[in-house]
Amino acid sequence: MSRTLTVALLLTFTAPAYAQDQQPDAAKLKTDAQKVVSIISRDKLKTQTYCQILELSDQIDQDENPANTDELAQKIDNLEGKLGPEFMTFVHDLSNIDPNSPDAR
Repeated sequence: MSRTLTVALLLTFTAPAYAQDQQPDAAKLKTDAQKVVSIISRDKLKTQTYCQILELSDQIDQDENPANTDELAQKIDNLEGKLGPEFMTFVHDLSNIDPNSPDAR
């Protein structure tokens, strides 16, 4: 249950911090984050998939071998598709945020 809470907190609190005054509307991103959290937290398989993505992301952060990093990134891409179109849309919208904006910093 604590992983579900982690997923919920991560998605709910990061979206507004990164999204305000950016191309994707902050209010829309917040609503989308809440929707994605709801979808993932209600489905045990999707929750496990999300946790696998977090574990692979941690491995990428610790691995210095580019070949391993590419392989892990491919695994993450494959797993993200299993989380559904709402998750993919949300991730895409987050990637369109200007990293130099005050909110992104």
